[in-house]
Amino acid sequence: MKKLRIITGMALVALLGFTSCQNEIDEVNGDNPNSVNSTTANNIKRTTMYDGSFDDFLDGNSCSSIVLPATATVNGVMITLLTQLDYQQVISILGKFNDDQDTVALQFPLKVKTSNYTEVTVNNQTEYNAIVNACSQATNEGKDAIKCIKFNFPLTLLTYNTTFEQTGSLVITSKQQLYTYMSNANNDELFAIKYPISITFSDNTTISINSDAELQSSINECRATENVMDEAEANAVKLQKIMVDGAFKVQSFISLGVDKANDYKDYTVDFTNDFKIKATNALISTVNGTYAVTTTTDVYLEMNFSGNANFNLFNNKWKVTSMTTSAITLQSTTNAAVTLVLKQI
Repeated sequence: MKKLRIITGMALVALLGFTSCQNEIDEVNGDNPNSVNSTTANNIKRTTMYDGSFDDFLDGNSCSSIVLPATATVNGVMITLLTQLDYQQVISILGKFNDDQDTVALQFPLKVKTSNYTEVTVNNQTEYNAIVNACSQATNEGKDAIKCIKFNFPLTLLTYNTTFEQTGSLVITSKQQLYTYMSNANNDELFAIKYPISITFSDNTTISINSDAELQSSINECRATENVMDEAEANAVKLQKIMVDGAFKVQSFISLGVDKANDYKDYTVDFTNDFKIKATNALISTVNGTYAVTTTTDVYLEMNFSGNANFNLFNNKWKVTSMTTSAITLQSTTNAAVTLVLKQI
């Protein structure tokens, strides 16, 4: 049933006034004015927060980073970190084995740089735990930093009052400046992004954005990809545990349409927790190699054998297509027709 909508004279005037302002906004390539509590403002604020995830291997907290110099005991080894070059010492110790329980003990007092770009002094573990817990809460509430895209500067914000009259414009030249504006703006201040702008994803792909809706869509897309990447990292940990805890036989190796598993029937393949491989045949010899597990949106196993023509054929970067405690199925990243199945014994 059709409903007759009656528009009063006052409402009509307001509507025409808004339309007039909207036309003005469109003429300068802006979008609908947003309040500081809008979805667009929230997206911008979260995207421009200080990203402290680069030293998560050290502090386990993506909302903040440790301000250097600092001292930490890593798996029992005391390390003084003067510059970011010293991070490699921590990474080397943590990465020595893939089945151990890593521990990092920070020495207090120390300074941390938080998501709002301020530096605070932390005097003890209790105070630090409060910072970590606040980060977890922000993540659970959807208030943590969006790290998968970044704005490319400069960009321009158009400012408006609550009657949608443009009051000025502001050229933004940095991530921190944009975050500060979004954090300090009052409720009676409206803004619009002057489009087009460009953003860059975490894979270094750069695209042009022409509206708030496109910005929201891009954020949704990259967040979905980010979730897949997080899942791949979790699966990589599971894969390494399966490999280190077991010993394997080559169940199948399909190359050029032929199964060459028989060439490996007398060998047992062991993955050690220090990223080495040993293919052992009691009647002949041991073939040595190394391996690495990496991720993007998938999990990859890279092997590198030396001194044996048959095992040299495994020197490839393999996509892990399935894994269980009984078998690992791999597919060559250079030729999808080449597959390898390792069966646990």
